[in-house]
Amino acid sequence: MNYDALIPVIRKLAIEAGDKIMEIYNADDFDVKVKSDDSPVTAADEAADAIIAAGLRAEFPDVMLVTEEQADSHAAKGDTFLIVDPLDGTKEFIHRRGDFTVNIAYVENGVPQRGVVYAPAKNRMFFTQADGQSVEETGSFDPNTVGEVAPIKVSDSDNSALLVVASKSHLTDETKDYIAKYQVADFKSAGSSLKFCLVATGEADLYPRVGRTMEWDTAAGHAVLLGAGGQVVRFDDHTPLTYGKEDFANPYFIAYAPGVELKSA
Repeated sequence: MNYDALIPVIRKLAIEAGDKIMEIYNADDFDVKVKSDDSPVTAADEAADAIIAAGLRAEFPDVMLVTEEQADSHAAKGDTFLIVDPLDGTKEFIHRRGDFTVNIAYVENGVPQRGVVYAPAKNRMFFTQADGQSVEETGSFDPNTVGEVAPIKVSDSDNSALLVVASKSHLTDETKDYIAKYQVADFKSAGSSLKFCLVATGEADLYPRVGRTMEWDTAAGHAVLLGAGGQVVRFDDHTPLTYGKEDFANPYFIAYAPGVELKSA
């Protein structure tokens, strides 16, 4: 993959999808349907997916594409692919809480190498540059012109006063029990893949996920965190979380700054 060609494309598509999502988000009302797995889906999920999938297929026709909203793509097999969650945090979107993101990532040999996470309602965008360094962009988010970007880096963690972030909609008792193993100075909840980005910027040290996720939920945030010096490991044995797994389902995991002294499950 030519990363110099990839990054402008995924950034542009994320912004275009985000613009469409906000158009629907700001409408007086929108329909909510239920998928076969009982998860909600809206017109915004579907419209954003159409924009991103068409753009990626046009630019990278020979690269495997996996996207949450296209069930036939879930049968694909391989460890190198583009993976999309066009609207991560649909529940946050439905309740108009703002913590939802557009996620596009490129996985190579099972590792998320590059990605973009765009939170249009929060006016925050994070992406990996072609050289692998993660940045946060500020400005007007013009699809064709990159605004000001600043490199982001994980914190130098203080294990006697950790900053922890966890899911807003899926905070399980198991997650609470695991967090209790640490000395926590501050705890915040956030929706969608923003949690990875808060660790990547040093706004949090630790994000444990003791609950179900899919690879499209995590790949872009994972790439951003790696590019900021962070890590994502399996909850059970602390080995790196990899991609291209059966059915694209993740085990429980921990995202963290390397200075955190991880506790056993």
